[in-house]
Amino acid sequence: MSAPPKTVLEVSQEEAEAIRQAVRTADVSTLGERRERAELGHVPGLVALLSDDRVSGPIYDLPRPIGVESVTRWVTEGQAQALAGEALLIVSLDAAGEVAGYSRITVWPDRSAAELAGAMRADLQGRGQGGPGMAHSFGWIFETLGVRLMCLTAALDNIRVQKGIDGAGFVRMGERDAVRPDGTIRRSVYWEMTRDAWRMRHRL
Repeated sequence: MSAPPKTVLEVSQEEAEAIRQAVRTADVSTLGERRERAELGHVPGLVALLSDDRVSGPIYDLPRPIGVESVTRWVTEGQAQALAGEALLIVSLDAAGEVAGYSRITVWPDRSAAELAGAMRADLQGRGQGGPGMAHSFGWIFETLGVRLMCLTAALDNIRVQKGIDGAGFVRMGERDAVRPDGTIRRSVYWEMTRDAWRMRHRL
């Protein structure tokens, strides 16, 4: 499961509730073209997407084994967490309306923090869109959801994603153990960035 950031911010009840409300009401279509909150109707497409190990292999917090039952439960849990203001599970669709990727934003309102995970279909990888897409997502999370801190992890051997995170300006802060839903451990590279640092980098 996702773990909160190592850095602990002091957060008022008012700020935490504002973040929860922002998560509940966020218009995910502003995150990118053909983005939608994940619904049960997306389950078959998500199963097809995540059954490809090239997509799901590097990601530690996916339901396993991947199948209709586990993904249905994952989507349902995501919907409940969205209502609580604690997560957004988002699908990206291709021009034919098929699930081409997903993003999961985990939010800790009482820590004014968030984490992003996700992947795109294997045939869409390596086209030079990952870096700009990641950067847009980071900015969206900071400015739309109102968190002041983001943390990210990537598998030790996932060099492509590591380069993208480094390129976005996140600061490496060592490693951490990422716990899979089945309890197994994956050692991961760990990064953080504050909203102030993001704004300074992008002159916002």
